[in-house]
Amino acid sequence: MVYVKKGAWSPEEDQKLIDYIMKYGIWNWSHMPKFAGLSRTRKSCRLQWINYLKPELKKGPFSIEEVEIVIRMYQSFGNRWSAIAKELC
Repeated sequence: MVYVKKGAWSPEEDQKLIDYIMKYGIWNWSHMPKFAGLSRTRKSCRLQWINYLKPELKKGPFSIEEVEIVIRMYQSFGNRWSAIAKELC
């Protein structure tokens, strides 16, 4: 039986994923946990990268300009957040 860790990621796990992706790139999420030395699912690795570790992610408070853009889009789209998110990307 294969052990799959659940719950919060440790800083060591984050670093393993970062190191692996920086060295080899993103090529196959299905095999990545094994080769990166992680006891996580492919989905968990992918979500951790996309939502927390990806270098392009902006962290911190929104700028005034960003808040104004979201307000204008909310006025146009209402609470259709997936449509707003699509426009922002």
